Amino acid sequence: MSTHRSKPLVRVLGIDPGSVITGYGVIESDGARSFHLAHGHIRVKGDSFPERLGHIFATLGEIIEQWKPQEVAIEQVFLSNNPMSALKLGQARGAAITAAVSRQLAVSEYAPRLIKKVVTGSGAADKKQVQIMIRALLHIEPELQADAADGLAIAVCHAHSRHVPSGTGIPARKRSRGRGLRL
Repeated sequence: MSTHRSKPLVRVLGIDPGSVITGYGVIESDGARSFHLAHGHIRVKGDSFPERLGHIFATLGEIIEQWKPQEVAIEQVFLSNNPMSALKLGQARGAAITAAVSRQLAVSEYAPRLIKKVVTGSGAADKKQVQIMIRALLHIEPELQADAADGLAIAVCHAHSRHVPSGTGIPARKRSRGRGLRL
């Protein structure tokens, strides 16, 4: 007699942070299959930069309360030729991470190249390729806004990488639960 049990679904919020537009996607996954629940983008509002960071924090907090993810994944900062842009992106990431850890959620971080590799098979894929693959993987008919597609890609990367055994060549992710990063 077979006692085949399917793996339980985990709800994941993927965040593509930005100081102008922050994308997000919510999926459920058993590690092999992923199902689309929601996606969108936050057009950041505020007159001052601190107000904009507060808007990211508050809006992501509302999304977390609405969708109740069990885990959160976010893109790591990539190197930029413009130090000011990299600094602003880092601060937007901080606001997003704080929205999650203040609600006792674990946050995993993934490099942009790894996200693209998991979703498209190539770490050098462009945004359009990511959009096409996410639409195909999650059976989404309408066009996806680029930042929302990236948020979904981050969630898919996390869902399909979270139980990969060590030694497989996939870089370990960093996790945070409000008490500093653990490697």
